[in-house]
Amino acid sequence: MPERVVRIADEVSALTKARLREVAGVAATTKMLAINAAIEASRAGAAGAGFAVVAKEVGAVADTVHGLSAELSQQLAPLVDELSSLGDDLVEKVRGSRLSDLALNAVELIDRNLYERSCDVRWWATDSAIVDACDAARGSAAVDAGRTARHASERLAVILSSYTVYLDLWVADAHGRVIAHGRPERFGSVVGTDVSGQAWFRNAVATGSGGEYVVDDVTTNPSLGGATVATYATAVRAGGEEHGEVIGALGIFFDFAPQAHDIVTGVRFSEEERARTRVMLVDAERRVLASSDGRGLLTEQIDLAAAGQGTFGSFVGRGGEVVGYAQTPGYETYRGLGWYGVIVQRPG
Repeated sequence: MPERVVRIADEVSALTKARLREVAGVAATTKMLAINAAIEASRAGAAGAGFAVVAKEVGAVADTVHGLSAELSQQLAPLVDELSSLGDDLVEKVRGSRLSDLALNAVELIDRNLYERSCDVRWWATDSAIVDACDAARGSAAVDAGRTARHASERLAVILSSYTVYLDLWVADAHGRVIAHGRPERFGSVVGTDVSGQAWFRNAVATGSGGEYVVDDVTTNPSLGGATVATYATAVRAGGEEHGEVIGALGIFFDFAPQAHDIVTGVRFSEEERARTRVMLVDAERRVLASSDGRGLLTEQIDLAAAGQGTFGSFVGRGGEVVGYAQTPGYETYRGLGWYGVIVQRPG
């Protein structure tokens, strides 16, 4: 592990400094003994002359050892510092590269999921039951309109029984009044609700063809129990034709929270890593949409200032944490919404 390189460098540095201090201490003690021996030899006069020579040589050896210790310390210090620096760089590059790759994988998984939602809404908007309900809502035959709306609701319920990733599907007429939905038993009847002022409806009826769709960023929907949803919508067109007259809109509400939670908690880490790692999906404004620790959903903004304008990479934060990030590249015809996968890992 790259962090192990840094720890070894620190251990080598500490051990080297300790041993050099010990050597310097021995040299100082030896020097002091040589000085004391020279003093005693001087007191002994001619009888201590030979001993004075030995004392002088011992002092010279002590000076040499002290010089070597100081020189070794001076030479080793920059090498150990460089080793620590290289270790820090290795942590950022190796760990950062891995986290960036995992962040990209996370955001790609959610976008592949959402790509399917963009296909679903365009397909279902051509369903004959939905087209008939919107067409009947334009006429004056209330009985026919009611019957076709009930049939559309039944059809939506059948779709929902197979596509469990949705909370509900709503059909609105050209004026923005909900005329059918698939889960009245769960959310109560929303039939008659005016959605003409909601972005998904306004943008859906403004699409240029049946091949287009719109998507709202993740938000909570009070009519769906306050659930966190990603809303996809498109126009319902006369005859289900790609360029037919707009006669209504279909809005589908993707149950975002559990799907996104599975993605951010499913990134593979060891148990030790998982305890110090946070995996997130954030929107283009860096707002947290999903987090492996469940914190900050739709309220917290992640600081990616150190990333500059980059769409993929990593950096080391102020606290030593490694941050890997990747912006969505989109998937197939789904360009994405500028979301990021972000992984923050504290030092081990």
